Amino acid sequence: MAKRRLIRVLEGERLTPPPLWLMRQAGRYLPEYRATREKAGNFLALCYNPELAAEVTLQPIRRFGFDAAILFSDILVIPDALGRSLRFVEGEGPRLEPLAVDEVERLDPSRAEAHLEPVIEAVRRIRSELPKETALIGFCGAPWTVATYMIAGRGTPDQAPTRLFAYREPERMDALLALLADMSADYLLRQLRAGADCVQIFESWGGVLGEAAFRRFAIQPTRRIVQRLRAAAPDARIIGFAKGAGAMLETYRAETGVDAVGLDWTVPGEIGRRLQAQGAVQGNLDPLRLVAGGRALEEGVDQVLADFGGGPLIFNLGHGITPDAPIAHVEALVRRVRDFKG
Repeated sequence: MAKRRLIRVLEGERLTPPPLWLMRQAGRYLPEYRATREKAGNFLALCYNPELAAEVTLQPIRRFGFDAAILFSDILVIPDALGRSLRFVEGEGPRLEPLAVDEVERLDPSRAEAHLEPVIEAVRRIRSELPKETALIGFCGAPWTVATYMIAGRGTPDQAPTRLFAYREPERMDALLALLADMSADYLLRQLRAGADCVQIFESWGGVLGEAAFRRFAIQPTRRIVQRLRAAAPDARIIGFAKGAGAMLETYRAETGVDAVGLDWTVPGEIGRRLQAQGAVQGNLDPLRLVAGGRALEEGVDQVLADFGGGPLIFNLGHGITPDAPIAHVEALVRRVRDFKG
């Protein structure tokens, strides 16, 4: 079988129109997702139910015909597998027991493989039910981003608790990030072996770090994942999405070794094109243009295509789709990207 379009772009090929998928494409903006989540009982139960997780992963593919599906799960299944008492509060987000400094050395990953098996089973189910031409993306959270939730116990505006932890206890932070990197690499490898075509590493909070801290706490652990994954699966294709990293993205790409870089909507076209000269880029429509629709959506789509359509591009949003995005606007986005002639 010919390689799937998204994989061809990850290998450096320019395709017209570019392959298209949307971060959080399985989500609350879809009525079928809301019905399935209600059936599961809660968000975390949905993540660990292979049948229902596969169902919500497939729903946006059936509706929109995207070029890729992304596994429905959450970046916090890794700390959950470490026994960090994860729960999700409706309308507020995740809650974990905050990690104390002296607990780092006592974290035990031995139960992770069994704990995460339902997610791997979901990958198998999704791949068996996806159209043959549709790529399947596995994913994990980057160690720094996962650590921010573990240490604070919740999301915070500037991740001050985790930055303080890192500055006061840098060696312990290194140890925590190394543990999370090794667990994440093993988890991604299992996803690839179960049927994922490629994987994405979500660094949602790297943008709060200064240059030196970004190199140590964001780049180094991600490079550890990439190296460990490539040692076991040399052909693995990896997308790195470091939201808010801005001018550090060129260093991020060069030093992590990822195949493609995701761009958030604040990344200037000039920086994006320099990154694209080194390989594929993914992004970077502002999600609120999708909510606004009309001229704002059309101009946003056209600008992404004008900036990056001349090279290897995976069209996507600059962050996840929001629950208030109208389905009709998603349909309009798909039509406009598909009509692109290059």
